[in-house]
Amino acid sequence: MVTRRGGCGTRLSKKTGRCPCLAGIADGTAETLDERGGSVTQGQRRKAGPGIDARADPGRPAKARVMRRPCILMLFLCFFFVFGCATPPPLTNSEAYNEFKAENDPLEPLNRSVFAFNQSLDKALFQPAARAYRDVVPLWVRQRIDAAIDNLRAPVIFANDLLQGEMKRAMTTLMRFSLNSTFGIAGLNDFAHEIGLKKHDEDFGQTLAVWGSEPGPYVILPVLGPSNPRDAIGRVVDFLVDPFNAWTANTGREELTYARTGVAALHARAGLLEFTDDLEKNAIDLYAATRSLYRQTRDDAISNGNAAGADVSSAPSDFPDLADSADNKELSGKP
Repeated sequence: MVTRRGGCGTRLSKKTGRCPCLAGIADGTAETLDERGGSVTQGQRRKAGPGIDARADPGRPAKARVMRRPCILMLFLCFFFVFGCATPPPLTNSEAYNEFKAENDPLEPLNRSVFAFNQSLDKALFQPAARAYRDVVPLWVRQRIDAAIDNLRAPVIFANDLLQGEMKRAMTTLMRFSLNSTFGIAGLNDFAHEIGLKKHDEDFGQTLAVWGSEPGPYVILPVLGPSNPRDAIGRVVDFLVDPFNAWTANTGREELTYARTGVAALHARAGLLEFTDDLEKNAIDLYAATRSLYRQTRDDAISNGNAAGADVSSAPSDFPDLADSADNKELSGKP
């Protein structure tokens, strides 16, 4: 006759088929849980199996688990914000302290880590995809994509023009959207540009700035890149009020929103390839150069091109205007 034994060397119980050691541990754990949360029914004991206690009142432990999750998340965020903060110079060193305040980058250690992650992701994924897109997709097709992206953003730009009190620019945006959606064949052609209605960009981050909201500290968002609390809020608001996104959400076509976002990101990254290549080659501190350029570009956009300081008119926008490039003029036959 063969005697069945458990991993600890003891005989298995004939009644339960379990190791007495493990059964004792399970029973002790069950008694502890009973003391904290109450007893269980016999039906639940049978369902859970011999030697294992089931919970009859899942409310209390479930509530504890639910409350524990946000606490863990808050501790996680606090850990990164505390240990990711840069230590300001002493007040006795006024020059260094003033420079630290001017940079407004208290999370620089954490920001640099996220920046390095974004750079690695960009080199491994986004840059190869953008170069393939630029080299494979004909320029004429990319022009149509550029026009379609601009036209889909027009309602959001129009709303922010109104919120900023820019009535003339709002009328320009409205006319561009109307003309390009009709004569431009659903926005695939920038017909409005041909008759002198030049495009411009606005977002809710700029609107908050016009209303007097402070930008807050400089932050690097994973994947998205340079930002600040004001512009991050602006991104979310623009996404939520976008009529196209609302339509896809209400009709169960969310995949179109994902497709639009992916194509727009790929198209924008392809338009920035030459600029970022030069920046990486010439910048002594790429992180500091990116921070300075981002702020100058945002200040220029908020002031509609009238910002004091360095000229950033040649700095890239989110969606570069292919209609003004030399290659575009050569291939399209424009003078």
